[in-house]
Amino acid sequence: MRHTLAFLFLSIASTVFAQEKSLSTGLIFPEGTKVEKVWTGGEFTEGPAYGKDHCVYFSDIGNRIMKFDPATKSTIEFRNPSGRSNGLDFDSMGRLVAAEGANTGGNRRITRTEKDGKITVIADSYEGKKFNSPNDLVIDSKQRIYFTDPRYVGKEPRELDHESVFMISSTGKVSIATKECKKPNGIVISPDEKILYVAENDPQGNKQLVSFKISDDGSLGVKNVLYDFGKSRGIDGMCVDEKGNIFATAGTGKETGVYVFNPMGKVIDFINTPETSSNCIFGGKDRNILYITAGVSLYRIQANTRGYHLCWPD
Repeated sequence: MRHTLAFLFLSIASTVFAQEKSLSTGLIFPEGTKVEKVWTGGEFTEGPAYGKDHCVYFSDIGNRIMKFDPATKSTIEFRNPSGRSNGLDFDSMGRLVAAEGANTGGNRRITRTEKDGKITVIADSYEGKKFNSPNDLVIDSKQRIYFTDPRYVGKEPRELDHESVFMISSTGKVSIATKECKKPNGIVISPDEKILYVAENDPQGNKQLVSFKISDDGSLGVKNVLYDFGKSRGIDGMCVDEKGNIFATAGTGKETGVYVFNPMGKVIDFINTPETSSNCIFGGKDRNILYITAGVSLYRIQANTRGYHLCWPD
């Protein structure tokens, strides 16, 4: 019995070691490569998006959207105030769509910045009730916008009694995509547009990576839990590569950074960031530079894979 218990302990220890070792495989991020800080000085950076001008746009949640130009390594304000923007994404026409959150200066809506700089309100309520605090969003090839609507901060009175994932159709109709996540945060679609990934990130509840099958009409199937962070800080933002791997920002301290999951939810690589990671997006001429918002800064690192999103530069 003693030998059996010893063997069992060694087996468990070996499994844990293998899992820990798998967080530094070199499969996605070249071994020895570290993240490079390209800008700092924000209040809280979030929601990066890669534009057709080869620039990286990101939210500084203090209430502005910034624009980083890799060619000149310069960063300027793109929009100020931003309505407390968080998640950003470009539609197929290259227009920037923003999830504007709650708190001081927050507009609690989904907007689009037109080519002439005009701000178009796409949606700000569901059935006449103001959104809680749009957090993150993703756009599919049918111009449907999926966005998460939790409430983490902001003392504005809530009008909705749920924190859901919403879908805005190409005609502007707002519907509930799912209520199965109590506090949804990051969101991204698989390259084949068959799966929607959502970060369920409840400080007092689930911290999980979950997925939903997407029907032709855009509706979602049942929730499938792919990974559970337990008591650790869960996922904030996400992006995907061409193979369908999910790049997710999560964790604190030595555990904060980008976790790379395969489509089945297994961690296949990890890179640590000096500040608490919040979101990420691929960019670069070869689509292999991962830009990461973390703390008050913007970072980047080269990857051994090509990223995917709807609107790539020509």
